[in-house]
Amino acid sequence: MKRNVIHTISLLLIMACSTSASDQTIPDNSEDNSNNDNPNNTSQWSIPLRDVKDGGPGKDGIPSIDNPQFLDVNRIDFLNDDDLVVGTITGNTVKAYPHPILDWHEIVNDETNNEALTLNYCPLTGTAFGWKSEANGIKTTFGVSGLLYNANLILYDRNTDSNWSQLKLECVNGSLIGDKPILTNIIETNWKTWKTLYPNSKVLSTDTGYSRNYSTYPYGPYKTNHSYFIFTPTITNDALPNKERIYALINNDKSKIYQFTRFTNGNIIRDNFNGKNYLLVGNENLIKAFVLSETQSSLTFTYDFNNSEGFFKDNEGNKWSVFGNAIEGPRSGEQLTPAVSVVSYWFAITAFYPNPEIYSP
Repeated sequence: MKRNVIHTISLLLIMACSTSASDQTIPDNSEDNSNNDNPNNTSQWSIPLRDVKDGGPGKDGIPSIDNPQFLDVNRIDFLNDDDLVVGTITGNTVKAYPHPILDWHEIVNDETNNEALTLNYCPLTGTAFGWKSEANGIKTTFGVSGLLYNANLILYDRNTDSNWSQLKLECVNGSLIGDKPILTNIIETNWKTWKTLYPNSKVLSTDTGYSRNYSTYPYGPYKTNHSYFIFTPTITNDALPNKERIYALINNDKSKIYQFTRFTNGNIIRDNFNGKNYLLVGNENLIKAFVLSETQSSLTFTYDFNNSEGFFKDNEGNKWSVFGNAIEGPRSGEQLTPAVSVVSYWFAITAFYPNPEIYSP
């Protein structure tokens, strides 16, 4: 009981701090913050400075996990089947990063087989990306800046102290302004699906070095209350409920979204968007998209998830994983190109990519 009372008080403090912070903008110390040609002028921003908000906790107030520890699937006891995880594969190493931990830390700086990855997640927009831990081609780690743009996470790299907008996928302030992160292949799904796909996965442990109650979501009714915002985005769109989780393709400044209901019980969608040929495969718990090459476009794909790593197949007899790897058949070893895409709350995509097209067959 004492633990629950302490947590409730802590939660109320967090929410109160965030609510009051939502009205705080960053002081504009430059005469023109969006059209400054000097890249070394750290007051220059490529986004409207009036829309950059102080999140409250301050820089690194939400601590990144820089020394992640992992456990085998059969040792995980803090996840329910419907808890969400973000999954990666590097070589033969498969890892999962649970939302209940990411909700409290937002960034994990990890390294697998000498490949450095920054897994970043924004709980206020429900968006996760993996990208190489590089800034200006040099290895680095990323931290939580304490700033938000359209309710979305702004990261900073620890090499140059430049600020990166997560959902804009771009450095928006600092010496690297305009640079793009190098994305890595990830998926997002629920714990039940993930451990079925990859029972030998390593899973991020709650042994983070920080005292947090990972069994409790820190933002109260936020993800279920469509009208409740801690930080209100500059653009809203009532075509769908604000907090509906959707899957979004991103192509330059445009986006096209797909609802999970289109994939109930498993489905394949072939679509063309902004001049590219896409394959989307998924079910009500997981969607993944790929950009097809000319030779791959001639294949006929079929959803084929039978509680193993194989997620779909084609008319040549190839079986493909959810990451787009041909794991069996004449194309074994071939890789489909992952699309630039993200699972997101509907409102977040409309704030960054206004008037996105909604898929309708």
